[in-house]
Amino acid sequence: MLDIGLFFFAHEVLFKGALIQTPYLTLTPHIAAFLFSFVFTFPIGFFLSRYVVFEEASVRKREQLPKYLIVVVGAILLNYFFLKVFIETLAMKALIAKLLTTIFIVAFSYFSQRHFTFKSSPDTE
Repeated sequence: MLDIGLFFFAHEVLFKGALIQTPYLTLTPHIAAFLFSFVFTFPIGFFLSRYVVFEEASVRKREQLPKYLIVVVGAILLNYFFLKVFIETLAMKALIAKLLTTIFIVAFSYFSQRHFTFKSSPDTE
């Protein structure tokens, strides 16, 4: 919910649906809003995954963080792909596209984190 709320705020209030010019590239408002929300949700997501969702995992934090980052990079690529397809190809409204994208990303992230990032080794189970 935080991700969707931050996405909506950034898309509608901060960027107002306009293209974002940077020195190196131009971002569409939905990609800029996604990146904005990611800055906040990445550290919060790791904390919640480690200490709330997968608290029984016996893997050390320094081993979990790189694995978490790998899964997050996959989620970023999927986010980018789904937002591009839903908004630019299928002409969906940004918030609807983000909601649908989030459904896919939550499923991908949960199963990836459960079976890769926070999976305990067989000798510690």
